[in-house]
Amino acid sequence: MESANQLVSVGTFQVLKLPLGFIRVLEWLFAIFAFATCGGYSGQLRVSVDCQLDKASSNLSIGIDFAYPFRLHQVSFEAPLCDGRRRESLFLIGDYSSSAEFFVTIAVFAFLYSLMATIVYIFFQNKYRENNRGPLIDFIVTVVFAFMWLVSSSAWAQALSDVKVATDPDEVQELMSACKVMTNKCGSVQGPRWSGLNTSVVFGFLNFVLWAGNIWFVFKETGWHKGGPARYAGAPPEKQAATFSQQQPYNQGSFDQSGGYSAQGDREQASEYSPVGEPNFYSNQM
Repeated sequence: MESANQLVSVGTFQVLKLPLGFIRVLEWLFAIFAFATCGGYSGQLRVSVDCQLDKASSNLSIGIDFAYPFRLHQVSFEAPLCDGRRRESLFLIGDYSSSAEFFVTIAVFAFLYSLMATIVYIFFQNKYRENNRGPLIDFIVTVVFAFMWLVSSSAWAQALSDVKVATDPDEVQELMSACKVMTNKCGSVQGPRWSGLNTSVVFGFLNFVLWAGNIWFVFKETGWHKGGPARYAGAPPEKQAATFSQQQPYNQGSFDQSGGYSAQGDREQASEYSPVGEPNFYSNQM
């Protein structure tokens, strides 16, 4: 308990009340929702084949299971041929693993970086602001992640649309030879549920909005926004004030010395060319 209390006392948890820290926490949470809803998905569809000439060969509930990463061309199932008891092995069409895995990878890395950045904000605030390197790195990484969220979410949204088409029971029926015979009846028993994957796309674009909006708050922490001379970019306000206060007496002293020197030189010249009493003597002679 003592070590935990010391750790809490050292940390600056006030940063979580600021937009910079609060948005990082939201990014961390939304990244979890994004890769959990996509990477943990598994769906199923069911179709039926009713053989009119051979009822014994009919199968009214053909289950087809698929899941992340949506390599549908590797998903196989068996369908009756309505010709005796023969069956055919079929595969779904399409491979959408690249877009799905890209989306999940960005979500995982965003989760890890948001967690690391939040820890740095709380416990290593001084190191973060030292030499302005921390804010600059944070700014660049935030811009990159905002762009990657936009690209990955757009790619995954398009891939999800293609997955829905490839797993549509009506499209799957066209792959079966028995369904091409007019005497047989094929139908859809159950379609996949898309609520989880639709949610993943929504969280993907929400993450893009969060990261894009956080660019401004991270930029405000950099020296590019604060401006000022380069030699004072990384110095605290106390040091800058001390530096200017030290320069002020030096400038004042230089001014006083120059003024004293000028005044003394004028007095010396006056004493050399016009001694005391000489003007009176000259006037007496006149």
